[in-house]
Amino acid sequence: MQHGESMNPGEHAHQQHSSDEVVLPVPTPWPMVLALGVSLIITGMVTHWVVSLLGVVLALRSAVGWFFQVLPHENHVPVPVVPDRTIFVSPRGRRPGAPVDAQHRKLLPVETFSVVAGIKGGIVGGVAMVIPATIFSLLRYHSLWYSINLLAAGGFVSWAGESNAFLAQFHLLGLLAATGIHGLTSILVGLLYGAMLPMFPRKPILTAGFVAPFMWTGILYTALGVISPILNARIDWLWFVISQIAFGLVCGFVVNLQVKVRTPQFRSLPFAVRAGLHSDQIKMKDDE
Repeated sequence: MQHGESMNPGEHAHQQHSSDEVVLPVPTPWPMVLALGVSLIITGMVTHWVVSLLGVVLALRSAVGWFFQVLPHENHVPVPVVPDRTIFVSPRGRRPGAPVDAQHRKLLPVETFSVVAGIKGGIVGGVAMVIPATIFSLLRYHSLWYSINLLAAGGFVSWAGESNAFLAQFHLLGLLAATGIHGLTSILVGLLYGAMLPMFPRKPILTAGFVAPFMWTGILYTALGVISPILNARIDWLWFVISQIAFGLVCGFVVNLQVKVRTPQFRSLPFAVRAGLHSDQIKMKDDE
């Protein structure tokens, strides 16, 4: 027997195809027919035995057909490869990018507030936020404890159906829970204010006192129904916004009073600028 006659059809297909073709398995419908047969067998168990019989016939026929397509040798077919060049065109016009130079680095803050500054601002701002909430409780429910218990009810599932009279009473468990929730939230937001205020060098107190509270309120307005349904059903959004503004003004004021720490961006500036011998900002003002 010659060497060429000893090769199987699969090897022969691999030997004959050119570089512009790719060898793939021959398409076959038998796997889908086998899946249909198995499905009919299972369906017949709850319907009629004839359905299962039809499934057995299809499963056996597909198994035989699939067997002869992969054994003793897999059947392959060469598929021509047609290269397709795709050109992506954007409808937007091209604009030159911002130059990267010494002036461009001024977009990054060279000084920022420490973590302690954010914690101080969050604590003092949280205390200031309690004042409008307490005034709301006194005016609406004639109680000092309603707003406290309402906040605590967000963490107690058993309080979800309680009446306003129950929330207006003093509960030590509610006071402890509300203190923990309010204190942790105030500190976290204070840390966020400490990181955010250096990004707004112009009127940071205005940004912290009005822009940020309205942003927090918008986020909570859309998500509070999932976080705490009882708060979503009973919260007074006008007084909530007032409390948020009080927190933002006081927290931003306290944070802005703290001493800033220098960032790695400051250390990357020239020595003359870091030593205070030369300032690019003064130069820019003179040019204007």
